[in-house]
Amino acid sequence: MPHYSGPLLTRPLAEALLAARKAGTDIWTGSLDLGRSSGEARLDADAWAWRGQRYPWPGKLKDRTIYHWDGGEFVPVSRYSGALIKLVPTEWGAPTFEIDGIKMLPTSKASPIDDARRKVALVQPQGKTVLDTCGGLGYFAACCLDAGAARIDSFEKNADVLWLRTLNPWSPDPAAESSGGRLRLSHADVSQAIADMPAASADALLHDPPRFGIAGELYSQSFYDQLARVLRRGGRLFHYTGTPNTLTSGRDVPGEVAKRLQKSGFKAERALDGILAVK
Repeated sequence: MPHYSGPLLTRPLAEALLAARKAGTDIWTGSLDLGRSSGEARLDADAWAWRGQRYPWPGKLKDRTIYHWDGGEFVPVSRYSGALIKLVPTEWGAPTFEIDGIKMLPTSKASPIDDARRKVALVQPQGKTVLDTCGGLGYFAACCLDAGAARIDSFEKNADVLWLRTLNPWSPDPAAESSGGRLRLSHADVSQAIADMPAASADALLHDPPRFGIAGELYSQSFYDQLARVLRRGGRLFHYTGTPNTLTSGRDVPGEVAKRLQKSGFKAERALDGILAVK
């Protein structure tokens, strides 16, 4: 799907535009793409213009919501198809996303891009073929591109997440010149697609699955066996786990993951908020 190139509004941003108009300012300078760039908007009494296109003044917008222009009005970047999925602004510029109100990326202490960059650095992607099992908004893939990966094979099961990516300026576009043809994004369930991947076809792996209760198959021994099969000897894997259930049940999910990875032929240790493993 082609990526959106129009303005993205949040409540504070809309209020800043309206305040500038009220103050009699003709030109407003700022970012209308969640901090990716800065530009100018021309302000008139009945409309405002950005990148050569005119838009009506927005009405009242909701907090924690990003709006895009659908050709007729500004509407939330959200969809409902069995679950409500929504792009959510952060103080860092790069957004996170939620599924039924559950935040999918850590954003309290750092930008989700910076968080992804630290994790990607653990697998040393420069010059390597990287398997990105659960692509999400594509921040792992973006950091791999920036770090000089030779190729990234990324999978994403959820069609609505893929739609969010087309509206998020921080998500890498496989077709963009900046990607250099190095990113291949597949709409597929990696737990099934991995069986068709050749052995030792990846130099590094990034595994950021949903919670165990949502996608237990991505924490299974059989799936870890497949990860070991497609990763070359000496290759590195970062597996995000977080620390779910620690306070409520005392369950040690990272420890359980490390034991299964070891059974599949990895040397595993805790790193950041997950497990770093080497085949």
